Amino acid sequence: MSRFWSDVVKGLKPYVPGEQPKLANLVKLNTNENPYGPSPRVLEAIRAATGESLKLYPDPNAEQLKLAIAKYHAVDSSNVFVGNGSDEVLAHVFLALLKQAQPILFPDISYSFYPVYCGLYQVAYETIPLASDFSIQVGAYTRPNGGIIFPNPNAPTGCLVPLAEIERLLQSNRDSVVVIDEAYVDFGGESAIPLTVSYPNLLVVQTLSKSRSLAGLRVGFAVGHVDLIEALERVKNSFNSYPLDRLAIAGAVAAFEDRAYFEQTCQAVVATREKLSGELQAFGFEVLPSQANFIFVHHPQRDAQELALALRQRSIIVRHFKLPRIEQFLRITVGTDEQCAALVAALKEIISA
Repeated sequence: MSRFWSDVVKGLKPYVPGEQPKLANLVKLNTNENPYGPSPRVLEAIRAATGESLKLYPDPNAEQLKLAIAKYHAVDSSNVFVGNGSDEVLAHVFLALLKQAQPILFPDISYSFYPVYCGLYQVAYETIPLASDFSIQVGAYTRPNGGIIFPNPNAPTGCLVPLAEIERLLQSNRDSVVVIDEAYVDFGGESAIPLTVSYPNLLVVQTLSKSRSLAGLRVGFAVGHVDLIEALERVKNSFNSYPLDRLAIAGAVAAFEDRAYFEQTCQAVVATREKLSGELQAFGFEVLPSQANFIFVHHPQRDAQELALALRQRSIIVRHFKLPRIEQFLRITVGTDEQCAALVAALKEIISA
């Protein structure tokens, strides 16, 4: 049937999501899901929203959710855009704001969906190499461009760009949009959302999938100047007027209202991350400094792919990228203390063998 494909589809190289295996007793540390469940208030809100009202369309503007996000981040609801996970929000960003005459810039090691969006929307791009320590150097982005985008903390490295460096980038790049993808910022970073008040070309994208344990609900959002938000709304309403269903809106609102649970689970993940990093370093692994809910590691004497396969044989799944510069690294999601203990025990056994 490929003879019916459009030229665009023929040239696409789709994103490959992390594996979701259906295996019993699996220690799943490959897709950066939160090891702790959603807030009980979220589950209660979703149950309360399940009823006769499901026969009706949801609010196309998700106004209740925009108000909750605006209140949480101390902005106006007109500065908030919501979508079906941050991936959909990012897709709209590429079409609405980053499809420009000049190439956009993003790191050579970064979220692998970025070049996919560029292929889908035919956006020209150039990659900027990370430094030798895998950090993003904002000084390398001070050149003509059609836009700049990178995750902070970066993925898959987990390395963080300090907020002062992001502001330095904004001060030197005022003529194109700067998009900061903060999927993991709640695990040790400082959000750039407050900077959106002073910099009309800054857009910050976040998700509820990671720090709020709602990967299965698919809710993402962006915060920025009203002109940027209007561009996203124009694309969204030319694509799908109802990206968030009633259950997603209700659950997401409750997630923002339960700040105590959110902070408790984030702190638990951070504590386990630091413990896991230290344990792996103790028997020979090199661990990049992470401010995310995962760590990026390699062992100088062991092949990363072989380690991943050996772990899989022990029902432990981690992520291995067969990409230049990082083919000897493993990205390991921070699980519960029990899951991480199982991982450490397995790696000790594998390394000693």
